[in-house]
Amino acid sequence: MTSARIVLISGIASGQGKTTVTAALARKLIKQGLRVRVFKTGPDYLDPMILQRASGAEVYALDLWMVGLDDCRRLLAQAATEVDVILIEGVMGLYDGDPSSADLARAFGVPVLVVLDAAKMAQTVGAIVLGLQQYGPVELAGVIVNRVASASHARQITQGIRDVPLLATLPKLQTSLPERHLGLVQPDEIAQVDQLLDQLADQIDLDMDAWNRIVPVTLDESLTQTSGPQLLAGKNIAIARDAAFAFVYHANLECLRASGAQLQFFSPLNDEPVPADADAVYIPGGYPELHCATLSAAQRWQDSMRDAHAKDIPILAECGGMMVVADTLTDAEGKAWPMVGLLKGEVSMQKKLAGLGMQALATADGELRGHAFHYSILSTDAEPVAQTVKRSNGAQGEAVYKQRALIATYFHAYFSSCPAAMANIFSKGDLA
Repeated sequence: MTSARIVLISGIASGQGKTTVTAALARKLIKQGLRVRVFKTGPDYLDPMILQRASGAEVYALDLWMVGLDDCRRLLAQAATEVDVILIEGVMGLYDGDPSSADLARAFGVPVLVVLDAAKMAQTVGAIVLGLQQYGPVELAGVIVNRVASASHARQITQGIRDVPLLATLPKLQTSLPERHLGLVQPDEIAQVDQLLDQLADQIDLDMDAWNRIVPVTLDESLTQTSGPQLLAGKNIAIARDAAFAFVYHANLECLRASGAQLQFFSPLNDEPVPADADAVYIPGGYPELHCATLSAAQRWQDSMRDAHAKDIPILAECGGMMVVADTLTDAEGKAWPMVGLLKGEVSMQKKLAGLGMQALATADGELRGHAFHYSILSTDAEPVAQTVKRSNGAQGEAVYKQRALIATYFHAYFSSCPAAMANIFSKGDLA
């Protein structure tokens, strides 16, 4: 058996500062000599990038449905053999979703830290904490109060909290982590991001006595031993990776490697062609809409994609990947840019969300789970070969298109939910 101090960091809603607090706490504890790993609840690419920068280690998703109970337990057990502290950032509010962050905490006996934005309240913080504690209930290990105005404000907050430690406070900040339409800005785009994270660590006032009273969680380390069939043995998979195509679960890369694949990375933004020895190509999601001019002018990359398609090399174009393999991509200013043209149709950016939520794709090998999150729409005459199903209500989700050995969709798949289906996509360019 192995153990670590594990906490789930949640709140009443999005926008309370969970990511800021989690990043600050990770940096704070590392500066004190502790080994720290961070996980993110639910599907997310951007928050984990910041949390990875703050902690210096890969950030994996934890979700009882998409990732699965057994894989969540395995990931936590593996991390517990390597570190002293595990921080799990929740998603939305503590009880939001099915499964919720509270469900995840209860599944592994993990205590909860509640982050609350106290900018417009004081003693009422205590009432909110009491409600969050009793509603589930959950084991509440402490409260972290964000955007505290002064020492007097902090004292008023403390007066309202009963029977739960005020674990930490973070003052109102002059600078914060910047955002855009899909969420936080990627860390490589933030000037002096490490200096900002260090400032957050210095400014969070952590009660170490209260922290040390949090009881470590014990996990079975034998669960860390896993192996599966080498479904992609000998395959070279080329993966687009740069600022335009950065939305990739690290667990997906591990799943490909565990299936026997060799991974090669290339940058469309740098006009790098698909490697000549690639047996399959993966164009993941990201922010291609911010780089239309560069991608449209990247002729070596575009020609190599057309050549791979003509040779029936399997291609998975996922969300942002699908946006660039269409004929054109119209940016937020309404300008249309020519793209690769493997999928007949036009992609247009919208001012509001066009797709969101957990979804599943039925295949001959089982259910491939994942999610959708996009601000663009595809207009095409192509007929989809499949549709995902929304987890929330069973309604039709995202279309899946197949053109020769190209699979294109807005659906982001979590590969280890069905490795056999993933292997068919990359070895055959098919869903069966």
